[in-house]
Amino acid sequence: MTETKLKTLIAYGTAFGATARTAEEIAKILQERSFNVKLANLKEEKIENISDYDLIVVGSGMKMGNWVSEAEDFLKEFHKEFENKKLALFISSLKPVEEKEGKAGRVARTRKVGLDDKILKYDLNPISTGMFGGVIDYNRLGFMMRKTMEMGYKSLLIKHGFKETAPNVYDLHDWDEIRGWAGELAQKALESNGGRI
Repeated sequence: MTETKLKTLIAYGTAFGATARTAEEIAKILQERSFNVKLANLKEEKIENISDYDLIVVGSGMKMGNWVSEAEDFLKEFHKEFENKKLALFISSLKPVEEKEGKAGRVARTRKVGLDDKILKYDLNPISTGMFGGVIDYNRLGFMMRKTMEMGYKSLLIKHGFKETAPNVYDLHDWDEIRGWAGELAQKALESNGGRI
């Protein structure tokens, strides 16, 4: 008798593409562990039903302290159904820069707003939460936001060795951290599934 693979939905909202790349890496790690994964960009695809999935992973970029609207809407729509699922949440943020600056308070505040407050608001019980670096793309910011970010962050990015991956684009992903989290998530999901894939 063959074991059925743990059916997983990774649904995400992305502002500048960083969360998409994180979601893709998480999907890759889960697939390597024989999870059956569907990846959904909520800006491009409307999820009508989650009943077939055992594990739901919801990710969002953080824009001005808020989740991307499509990811927030997904939580709002399905939060009651999450009670019968294994759930994980992750966000993309400026965490790597703030950590290097010793701004533990800012990191904690982002975690509170981006993860803890969502858990309370929608009465969620995730088996795992993740907070990762994203991408700062100055080319896609409005004029005022760009000027504010350039004054506040560009020198810090250079100071801490973050390199431009394209003109005015800085990638803050820590791929080892993301892969480690995804591996731990896989283990937790299997443990709460009685070890069955």
